[in-house]
Amino acid sequence: MISQHLPGFTGSTLDRADLVRTNPEQLGAMMGSLSARLLALDGIDPVLDADGMLVWISLAEADPASELIFLGLIDGKPRFAEVRPDLPDGVERSNAIFRMLGLMPPGEAGTYAAARSLIDWHVRHGFCARCGTPTAMFRGGWGRKCDACNAEHYPRVDPVVIMLAEFDGRVLVGRQPRYPAGRYSALAGFLEPGESLEEAVARELFEEAGLRASNVRYVVSQPWPFPSSLMMACVADVDSAELTIDYTELEDAIWVTREEVQASLDGDPDAPFLPPPPYAIAYTLFQRWLEGAD
Repeated sequence: MISQHLPGFTGSTLDRADLVRTNPEQLGAMMGSLSARLLALDGIDPVLDADGMLVWISLAEADPASELIFLGLIDGKPRFAEVRPDLPDGVERSNAIFRMLGLMPPGEAGTYAAARSLIDWHVRHGFCARCGTPTAMFRGGWGRKCDACNAEHYPRVDPVVIMLAEFDGRVLVGRQPRYPAGRYSALAGFLEPGESLEEAVARELFEEAGLRASNVRYVVSQPWPFPSSLMMACVADVDSAELTIDYTELEDAIWVTREEVQASLDGDPDAPFLPPPPYAIAYTLFQRWLEGAD
């Protein structure tokens, strides 16, 4: 049975129209179309209507000094985002963004995630990594090119594993000091060079909790635009419940039962922990685990 619980930031209706990106004539026609729309942003945060939907405005309202990214098509209409010259070099998360994500349908958040990740990448990669010369946008904003050495640079996605260690019908949840009081989540970490997804899961569980993992099962994935990660959720068997916690990574970790996870997701005030927000893949991972997903 396929789960009905879809991760946040998935389900976007955006047609990325890759062939348009490489066709200057088509791209120019899209930019000149009266149906073209620009994503309304407050800095890099989305502007939402009363239903939590993204707001799109006329392309004519773009700052003339901005670089324009061709996001793709929605309902057959060209959609763009702008890289404004006044954005800071390091785009930070605002205090409001996570509250706003809680208002957005997953598909709308997915479209925003693509735009935000691309904008952030352009802001951070204005110079060639090979020779240091300023670069220019090409492929409709899905790359930057250096005219000095002809190097081409493309947006990258950072792979991250997020996992539940399972032992004797329970799973391990941990909390970091930056979490709101009472919140616990699945453990997570970046993949390292030369490492498979399964090897990364096993390494992270050993480094953060002293657990030996086996039988790693992939469950589901999610884009995470802060700034540009791919979260890959897994469940892994471990051979013991005895923990050796790395307190430089975790503040605490506890084992919880299915009943306790369900109580947490249900908002039971007596639950042993507060869950991550619904748009986070850890929330979906808890739901899938309760369904018996392998």
